[in-house]
Amino acid sequence: MLSDLDRSLLDFEARWPGHTSAKEEAVRAELELAPARYYQLLGRLIEREDALVYDPLLTGRLRRSRDERRRERDRRMSAAS
Repeated sequence: MLSDLDRSLLDFEARWPGHTSAKEEAVRAELELAPARYYQLLGRLIEREDALVYDPLLTGRLRRSRDERRRERDRRMSAAS
């Protein structure tokens, strides 16, 4: 079951897609979290099925984005070897 913080993180991410300095300021002001901690919590949260049920479009988009970053990082690492 999602906590209030979990729902707040997902709702915030839905309102603030992408990475900007304004978003980082909003993370600090609205959620009272350091941006690194916010992304850490969000990364764990999108793995949960209840997050997918709560906001399937957002959770799916974030999972796809994360997976693409991993694939790109793996490609760069294998090309450098």
